Amino acid sequence: MTESDEVRRQVLLWRLLGRVFDAEEQPALEAASLAVVEERGLPAALLDPGVTVDTVLQRFPELEPEIRDPLAEGDGGDRVRRAALVSKLLLNAFCTGSGDVSATRLAAWQRDAEWLRRALGACAGDGPGQGTGTGQGGGTGTGADGGKSGGQGRGSGAGSGFDVTDADLNAVLANLEGDLVRRMRLREVLADPALANKLTPSMSLIEQLLRDKHNLSGEALANAKALIRRFVDEVAEVLKTRVEKTSTGKIDRSVPPKRVFRNLDLDRTIWKNLVNYDPAEERLYVDRLFYKHTARRTTPARMIVVVDQSGSMVDAMVNCTILASIFAGLPKVDVHLIAYDTRAIDLTPWVNDPFEVLLRTTLGGGTHGPVAMRMARPKIADPRNTALVWISDFYDDRSLLSDFGALRRSGVKFIPVGSVNSSGQASVDSWYRQKLKELGTPVISGHIDKLVFELKNFLT
Repeated sequence: MTESDEVRRQVLLWRLLGRVFDAEEQPALEAASLAVVEERGLPAALLDPGVTVDTVLQRFPELEPEIRDPLAEGDGGDRVRRAALVSKLLLNAFCTGSGDVSATRLAAWQRDAEWLRRALGACAGDGPGQGTGTGQGGGTGTGADGGKSGGQGRGSGAGSGFDVTDADLNAVLANLEGDLVRRMRLREVLADPALANKLTPSMSLIEQLLRDKHNLSGEALANAKALIRRFVDEVAEVLKTRVEKTSTGKIDRSVPPKRVFRNLDLDRTIWKNLVNYDPAEERLYVDRLFYKHTARRTTPARMIVVVDQSGSMVDAMVNCTILASIFAGLPKVDVHLIAYDTRAIDLTPWVNDPFEVLLRTTLGGGTHGPVAMRMARPKIADPRNTALVWISDFYDDRSLLSDFGALRRSGVKFIPVGSVNSSGQASVDSWYRQKLKELGTPVISGHIDKLVFELKNFLT
């Protein structure tokens, strides 16, 4: 690659960065990029994020092989030409602009995002992780390593190639789609079954649906419920694998073990009878059998989950209501669920169905924890056999601290859990964080696995 070609390539890449991170066009870069594209015999439409990839290919079908695999060694390895094609895919996926988004705009972006997924699948290296992209609308690429489409990209020299998996790409595109959904006329999309079916269930989308559900009706409401159900089922499937081995109670050693073969403690039996070993005959004579204790406590463990349903708690509300339903399905676990903002609502009758729970929540408004505490206290019949999980950002009435302290002293297993917003960043009132740490019950924040671990410890 000549020095002049490297300059042309840099012009295209700087122009790409400028358009993605700054809405204002840079006239010098625009003019230089146009000159480079035309010199390579490519259409000026490649530089316009308002022109979809589909439209480009309708007008210039000869470009389709290069768009499908933009890093293939075609055209004698023309890296300038490839930079222009890759820039088009990235520009249309990442240059989402600002302001309101129409249903047509969202559908166009989804098609462009699919072209990017397909291209990155095709651009995987020839070694492990080689991806094979599917057709438009056919989902993401899949790799030979069992789903990690992407891998090390083609190219040579410093800065060439990339290391990206399906999970990485889908996470980024889901965030972009979530932003578009927040800016769009969502009801218009939901009223169209074809468009609604193309929406990717995500936390940001679920948040919008939960906020707007009271304004939906007919086809739009049915499609909204279907999206919420899909998301709930997907998250539930993941969480189930994390709690499926949870024990249902402590071993009760006051109950004699059943003298049946399946309870035979073979190791202990051999150890206790070693004194009867006859070296001459090389035989072990057993005069006593030992059995394992298998009886578990019969008193149900009570788990009370209190969730702040204010606007900042969407992720926690979704994840923890699903988690509560999973634990409610375990034997010997009595789960109660309370949601609150300035009022509290007992959602225990629907605790086995997180979908119904979410439909009964009202996101937004203020926060007043004492109303939830007044509802939770009467549910504590046996403090030492009760866990109280309190999920909130704790920007709340500070009188709650004395209630938390009293619960802990009574023997209740108190588990405070901090909020996590859609960006994955924990947000907890610093005063409460410090005070709860001093109380001996530090706030759990971050991945939901931490909460699963604490609850499993309580049940075992």
